[in-house]
Parts: sequence; structure tokens; C-alpha cells
Amino acid sequence: MVENKPAHKGIKKGLFLIPSAFTAANICMGFLAVIFSLRGFQITPTDPNLAASYFDYAAIAIGLAILFDTLDGRLARMTRTTTELGVQLDSLADVLTFGIAPVTLLYGWAVGAAFADGTSLHSIGIFALFVYLMCGVLRLARFNIQATRPRILAEGTPKMDKKNFVGLPIPPAAGLIAAIVHFAPHPLTVYGMKLAGFYSTLLMALALLLGGFMVSTVRYTSFKNVGTGRSNFYLVLLLGGFGMIVWLYSQIALLALSVAYVSHGIMWYLAGLLRSKTRRKALPDAEQSSG
Repeated sequence: MVENKPAHKGIKKGLFLIPSAFTAANICMGFLAVIFSLRGFQITPTDPNLAASYFDYAAIAIGLAILFDTLDGRLARMTRTTTELGVQLDSLADVLTFGIAPVTLLYGWAVGAAFADGTSLHSIGIFALFVYLMCGVLRLARFNIQATRPRILAEGTPKMDKKNFVGLPIPPAAGLIAAIVHFAPHPLTVYGMKLAGFYSTLLMALALLLGGFMVSTVRYTSFKNVGTGRSNFYLVLLLGGFGMIVWLYSQIALLALSVAYVSHGIMWYLAGLLRSKTRRKALPDAEQSSG
């Protein structure tokens, strides 16, 4: 007897592998970023120019991981192949690529090279990097909880909004760190120990700020609905133009894009506070005029 099978059953099974393949590429980029960062830190005292190339490779790997991380989610939604395994695998990949990899890169490029072992600033730098990593893990855990939205956690938990993220997502936070390194890939020790210590202190403060933004309730645009309407043609033109700018001026373009995304949520939050204060001041005047 010949068993009748649906014609597209094999194709449907193959579609489930596509998002997972991009997730695997994401993990590969995170792994390479860690390896390049360690290699750059190792040869910084003897060959800063070669170390700069390794640090730049690590930054580019994190940037490519952001691209793969964006594509695997979109492909899963487009092909309707989203699975619970894929969601958990994606979160674990993000811990490596956007948590451990940028922390390793920051340590090898700045903190570990600028401050000697055993000094107070070296210990503070390690603590700042750990805070960034821990806040990123908490951000991912909160996102997974909000995505499932169990009833027992419904009260007091910010509701999921497809148009916005609650808190800074960890990929843009890692992207900002990678963009800074890509903009100036030479280890900070080439500027002298005093400037290296000053710049490293600023980067430690940046890591703490990014960690705070990730666990905050500030809303950031998700761009999940971009490209789903009738404006796909204009989106393709925009992406093509931006891709050309990145190809020609990658250092400036990627840094500007990262700064713009990280700061726009804060700007919206501050603008919302100003609007609420204006409304509060307007209410008593309206009550007095009505009375």
C-alpha cells in the first residue's frame, strides 16, 4: 500500500529550520566576538595595531549578530514557524552574543588594558560590566514572561505592546558598545594611560546606564510592524540607501544609528513627563475658571 502524504509536508518541516539557522548564525557571531576580544586583549601590549583589527572584528561580529537576530524573528513570523523551543533558543543566544560578548569586548579593549589587576578601578570596572550583563539577563527574562503573560503575573506587570518594547532591548545596547569600538578600534592604551583611564571610566558609566535602561520601563520602538503595509517599496529604497551609507561610512553611520535608538526612548520618556506636568498645571486653572 502506498501511503498518501501531504504534498507540502516536507517543505513545511524545512521552514522550521530557517529561523533556527539564523539563530545558530547569531550564536556563531557571539562566539567569534568573544574569541576575537580575547585575542586582541592578549596581543595589546606587543602589537596594538593588530589588536585593533581583532577588536574591530569582534565589533563587526556583534553587528552581524544583530542582523541575524532581527531576521530570525521576522522569518519565524512570516513563515508562521514560531515555536517555544525557538523562543528559548533565541534568548539563550542573546545572553551570549549581546551579554557576554560585549562585556568581553569592553574589558579587553578598555577596562582590562587601562587598569592594573588588583586596583580599585579595575574592580569597579568588573562590577560595572557584571551589572550590564545581569541587567541584560533580567531584561530577557522579563521579556519572556511578558510574552507568555501568565495570569498570576498579570497585575502590576507592564502589558505587551507589539509597537514598543518595555525597557531597552539588549541587542541595541550591545550594538552601541560595538559601534563605539568599531569607530575607534585601537585599544585605549594607545592614547596614554591617563586618557585610557578616563575613557574607560566613561565606558564603565555607560555600561551602568545601559543596564539601567534595560531594566527600566522606558518604552522603545520595536519596528515589528515596519514593512508589513503598503509602504514596502519605500522601505526597500530607504534600506538600500542606508546600506550604501553604512558601506561607505560604517563607523559614523552605525555609531549615529546606535546613539539615536538608545536615546530616543529617553527623549520620549522625558517628553511624556513634560506633557503630564503641563496637564496637571492646566487642570487647576480649568477648575477655577469653571467655578
